[in-house]
Amino acid sequence: MNIKRYMIKDTNEKILKKLDPGESGDFDSKEEAAVKMQALKDRLAELQDILFAQKKHSLLVILQGMDSSGKDGTVKHIFSGINPQGFLVTSFKKPSLEEAAHDFLWRVHMKTPPKGYIAAFNRSHYEEVLVPRVHGDIGKEEIKRRFKYIRHFEEMLAEEGTTIIKLFLHISKEKQLEKIQERLQDPAKHWKFDASDLEERKYWDDYQEAYEDIFRETSIEEAPWYWIPANHRWYRNYLALAIVVKTLESLDLQYPKLNTPTPDISKLITPRH
Repeated sequence: MNIKRYMIKDTNEKILKKLDPGESGDFDSKEEAAVKMQALKDRLAELQDILFAQKKHSLLVILQGMDSSGKDGTVKHIFSGINPQGFLVTSFKKPSLEEAAHDFLWRVHMKTPPKGYIAAFNRSHYEEVLVPRVHGDIGKEEIKRRFKYIRHFEEMLAEEGTTIIKLFLHISKEKQLEKIQERLQDPAKHWKFDASDLEERKYWDDYQEAYEDIFRETSIEEAPWYWIPANHRWYRNYLALAIVVKTLESLDLQYPKLNTPTPDISKLITPRH
């Protein structure tokens, strides 16, 4: 798969209306994708084992998207087969009083992955540009300043050995409403429903506009944005996993070698009589 065709490169054009959230790649069915999905999961487990042993690189996967685009589900499905000892996940909600008293990147920096680890951000520091902008809590100069700090922050992480993948889960407005209705109709999903989701739908166009600016201002080489068609959950999960695997395969991952001569353990073996 050529994942580069899903990469959002520097552009001054608005792109979201041109991208099809219902795309399903070259697959004819989700059953066909399921076979390749399992192979990718096995490959991810192999790569994570080397990453954890080598302790040279780390991987940060940032998931953003409109409400009900499937951020929780994506994390659950693509990372379900890896060793939890080397995996960290953080869901960023509204800042606490302590977090709000610091700079907007303070709480995020503490959750970035140490060398050898994979970390997933379910929402991220981009919320500190997105939500305040849509609701008119910050002005253009503050938005510009935060974009600058985000670029510098991600560049610094990359220079220190953290590879960053930013995934925008692109769902249609119609599909979002369908997902909200599912949550209301299924008692097992009631806990997922938040009345604020309906309120935020009123700002759909404003959020789309804000994301366009995010892509334009923060699609840097060290931390690229990818768009993920999210109307079909099975393709969303497959593509996100494929991007993670391809990115890890691009790194110089090798099991570390012994830095001392191989010891002779034969003398430690007690002979049987």
